[in-house]
Amino acid sequence: MSHWIIVPVVLPAMLAPFIVLALRRDLLLQRVFSVAGTGALLLVAAALAARAAAGGIEVYALGDWPAPFGIVLVLDRLSALMVLLTALLALAVVVYAVGSGWDARGRHFHALFQFQLMGVCGAFLTGDIFNLFVFFEVLLIASYGLMIHSGGERRLRAGVQYVLFNLAGSTLFLFGLGTIYGLTGTLNMADLAVRVAALPAGDHGLVRVAAVLLLLVFAIKAAQVPLHFWLPGTYAAAPAPVAALFAILTKVGAYAILRVFTLVFGPAAVTGALIADVLMPAALVTAALGTIGVLGARQAGMLAAFAAIASMGTLLVAFALFTPAGTAAGLYYLLHSTFATAALFLVVDLVESRRPAGGGIEVAAPMVQSGLVAWLYFAAAIAMVGMPPLSGFVGKLLVLDAARLPGPMVAVWAVVLATSLVALVGFARAGSVLFWKAHEGGRATPPSPAGLPTAAPVAATLALIGALAVLTVLAGPITGYLEATAAQLYAPQQYIEAVLAPAPAAGGQ
Repeated sequence: MSHWIIVPVVLPAMLAPFIVLALRRDLLLQRVFSVAGTGALLLVAAALAARAAAGGIEVYALGDWPAPFGIVLVLDRLSALMVLLTALLALAVVVYAVGSGWDARGRHFHALFQFQLMGVCGAFLTGDIFNLFVFFEVLLIASYGLMIHSGGERRLRAGVQYVLFNLAGSTLFLFGLGTIYGLTGTLNMADLAVRVAALPAGDHGLVRVAAVLLLLVFAIKAAQVPLHFWLPGTYAAAPAPVAALFAILTKVGAYAILRVFTLVFGPAAVTGALIADVLMPAALVTAALGTIGVLGARQAGMLAAFAAIASMGTLLVAFALFTPAGTAAGLYYLLHSTFATAALFLVVDLVESRRPAGGGIEVAAPMVQSGLVAWLYFAAAIAMVGMPPLSGFVGKLLVLDAARLPGPMVAVWAVVLATSLVALVGFARAGSVLFWKAHEGGRATPPSPAGLPTAAPVAATLALIGALAVLTVLAGPITGYLEATAAQLYAPQQYIEAVLAPAPAAGGQ
């Protein structure tokens, strides 16, 4: 049993209280430890991803209690990929927060940031559905603290709405867990996969109820229509680094849908095609409404928030196919949309900090460093729209190719192509107002604000855009890894046997 599997959870969990208790009066040391800890998390995540790439599944039994009686963490291709994605995003975000000074505008930013990483990594690694709920709650607590960082009435109001909506989701989660436990007597996901498939026909109705409850919970986390109302105001009001980090939170919901409904309620399970029949139309509507929001946005923050909703719609369309090809395409688009959404939120902050009119999409005097910021906006916009040469184009092509099936092909192709066109118009309209029309009429560029940070925030934003370029250049090998990941998901017997096999004696590695 390798103890490295638990490091992505334990490292931020230990670093966060250390920052609060020992470094709360020294911002410089908080920054050093937070950046160093996030960098160490990235190294561990990369090593775990390399181990998982061999195709094996490793299990860490906490307290050396075997499943299904004890709590287990499971490292497979999917969980390793998601932890690595989290670490890459987190490093760019924390560098931006330090370089822009956002971390100094309130208390305990870095401690909350580390607690957030603990919750995200735990959700990806856990093999127990109750502990998935626990890590969801850790996410909620930490994200609320980050959401209201630096204060303000607008931020507090959005934060309260965010918490209330997610608490409703938590209540539904408990109802679903109670129903499942009452039927099966277990909450270990591998054990559930065995027991749900063996339930008598008379219990199938309750299983479907539990599955729908869990789908509603995960749809809230993934901001899927009609449960998306919390996202636009929350993300638009959040501090820029926080909104960029939140790009991974919606992916936690998408991950949970993929994990639970391929393992516990798989294609051969008693739920049949119920989940796919519900998920596909909701995903198509999510993509459409998110894109309409992009077209009608009057604030740059709202533009980015609705773009995040639209990208989640496209992602869930691929997952709703519930085929290995669709899942591989969805995972590629998940990687792309996480980096692209985070980059867009950081670009919005660069705009707001340099423009006299802030983030309003209206004609005003040219901003400081207009050319640099315009280039970053252009790169983030074409990534979100899905235009070449960045990875959004590849991702959408993969989704369209995976949807070449008799049933969903027409609807998926129509929505994906139409939303791409509408999003292009929306981003072009906003960009022309923010950058092009600002130079009409001979308006003078205002002097640069004193102490305006440039190097670290711009470098962090460029790193995220560079990640999109890497996804494009290495699309072949990355897609190969994702296809192997999808194949592993749709052949869950290896996962079940790895988790439920007798645990060997603990030994450090």
